[in-house]
Amino acid sequence: MSGLMTGKRGLIMGVANDKSIAYGIAKAVAEAGAELAFTYQNDMMAKRVLPLAEGLGSTITMPNDVSVDGAADQVVKTLKQHWDRVDFVVHALAFADKAALTGAYMDVNRQAFLDSMLISAFSFTEIARAIRPMMTDGGSMITLTYLGANRITPNYNVMGVAKAALEASVRYLAVDLGRDRIRVNGLSAGPVKTLAGAAIGGARHVFRHSETHAPLGRNPDMHEVGRAGLYLTSDLSSGVTGEIHYVDGGYHHIGVPRDE
Repeated sequence: MSGLMTGKRGLIMGVANDKSIAYGIAKAVAEAGAELAFTYQNDMMAKRVLPLAEGLGSTITMPNDVSVDGAADQVVKTLKQHWDRVDFVVHALAFADKAALTGAYMDVNRQAFLDSMLISAFSFTEIARAIRPMMTDGGSMITLTYLGANRITPNYNVMGVAKAALEASVRYLAVDLGRDRIRVNGLSAGPVKTLAGAAIGGARHVFRHSETHAPLGRNPDMHEVGRAGLYLTSDLSSGVTGEIHYVDGGYHHIGVPRDE
């Protein structure tokens, strides 16, 4: 894939560490020749993100707390100081109060629900609207989702509802931005051992169950998900938009697992 992304410029939002899916995608597109810019939430996250960005050849990093009104516009304002266009965006932002990720979904409180929807779902629409004028040659926007958006997953709770809204947003944005030759897709990975995944109650059970019953007999690794991200951000997927692309060893096809 060397050279596939040469000349392409992309924004990566949501790298937490070198084990995160966002980093796996960033590494894949950087190795294919892309020039990258990164956002981070706060000073604490900057200490993690800046060295990773530098390791991938990026000199453009900026704060972006999506819970603050106008944050997306500020990101675009900063990008314009460096680039005249953007070719792709990788959105890997999600949040839920840890207390809302155990027990019954119906026990979620109003503020926890609103915070999760704002950060996990609306932030994708917000950056799409803000960055659209910079995507002058068309391009690709992808966001990260999970099977819990459309099937019940233990303790996923409010995050499942937020991801369902995110997946609906993918479809609506695909229509809104299609006239500008901007493709919008979701990437739904199976369980990967990440910082975000560890916050879900019973994560080990979900990991083992998916691994046992996926047709491929295993969960994906970060590099496999990264290569899928490369496909969706590159011209290889030039005819694909409004889709949820699964990288889960086929687990999402399973209704009742076989009795072995």
